[in-house]
Amino acid sequence: MIEKVEKNWLEWGVFGVSLVLVLGTLAYLVYEATTMGNQPPIIEAQLGAPQQQAGEFAVPVTLINRGDQPAAGVTVEVTLEGSGGAAAEIERGEFSVPFLPRGATREGRVSFRADPRAGQLKARVLGYEQP
Repeated sequence: MIEKVEKNWLEWGVFGVSLVLVLGTLAYLVYEATTMGNQPPIIEAQLGAPQQQAGEFAVPVTLINRGDQPAAGVTVEVTLEGSGGAAAEIERGEFSVPFLPRGATREGRVSFRADPRAGQLKARVLGYEQP
């Protein structure tokens, strides 16, 4: 004959907390799946303030994916125009980010020989892959 064992308050408490966590996670996943759009990656590049380091100038670049899908192999180009008094002089730098999830932010840096504060900085996303 099988003896029925009563559960104590601690076991019921752990069961209740676990049930709430599992149901909350499930509800969140269902909500995310139903409200997620099909918009491709929209990648915005924001430039930070240049910082002098070891004879060069490092410019921080922040990438933000505002789209509904991730992007892989994101390549960013930053150009510095008109530094050092020469209006036609252009210096370029670029870097890649292996993976940029939807709604995520990644940071990188680009180095220049000339002082970026003396010219005009521009950043643009050259391309990405859809994983």
